[in-house]
Amino acid sequence: MKNFIIRTITGVIFVAAIVASFLRPEAMVLLFSIITGMSIWEFTGLVNEREHVTVNRFICTVAGVYLFYAMTYFCSDIYAGVAKSVVFIPYLVTVIYLLIAELYLRQDDPVQDWAYTMLSQMYIALPFSLLNVLAFTANSSGIVAFNTLLPLSVFVFLWVNDTGAYCVGSLLGRHKLFPRISPGKSWEGSVGGALFVMAAAWAISFFLDDVMLNLYQWLGLGLVVVVFGTWGDLVESLFKRTLGIKDSGNILPGHGGMLDRFDSSLLAIPAAVVYLYTLSLF
Repeated sequence: MKNFIIRTITGVIFVAAIVASFLRPEAMVLLFSIITGMSIWEFTGLVNEREHVTVNRFICTVAGVYLFYAMTYFCSDIYAGVAKSVVFIPYLVTVIYLLIAELYLRQDDPVQDWAYTMLSQMYIALPFSLLNVLAFTANSSGIVAFNTLLPLSVFVFLWVNDTGAYCVGSLLGRHKLFPRISPGKSWEGSVGGALFVMAAAWAISFFLDDVMLNLYQWLGLGLVVVVFGTWGDLVESLFKRTLGIKDSGNILPGHGGMLDRFDSSLLAIPAAVVYLYTLSLF
């Protein structure tokens, strides 16, 4: 009972912080840059516990946070007319340094160091940085403005999917979805979560009167988030199973670590960006 209360309080605070951050662009950028840094720090700490692995936690974390801010600068059109892509040069220099450094560090297994270093950027830094693509969008006049709706809807769909899958799976779950990696997940729960998300997408479309997206596009976004969010959860489960750990950390009481809490979003955010970009082509 005590653990349930702690988990509930942590969950409420977590959701409130995410929702509140999308009310102001400065709050969103600050919160998710911190989340990016904490997630990479947690990831690199876990992989450094493996034999013959020595990843530079500090540089990986700083690089990931810098990528987030660079993407914010690039997407928010702060200085129109300036060659904004130059902001990525320091990040590229850092990545090159992390590769070349292994030539001189004399580590036992430099290939593993390279692999985990790049994974920290591709698996964590890049997905979080793409949140800026959803948050800063151009209107019909080409003016870039902060968009609360799209990035927040991705997280709402993830939360609804998790809640629906848990409720339906607890009541009706019989057939395992992926027993080799996550024995607790069931097909019934996954379908139930998807139906909950479809209902949420319909509600958003109804109350917003097809603002930005029509009903079918909202339903499509919801389905993309469900599928890739579930895969994101399974990917992190495979990561933990490979390392032989139950939780990625304990920074969030009752919820584990940062990766435990944001695993679904690490695939759902890039998938949502690809989906919305595809819609814009037609």
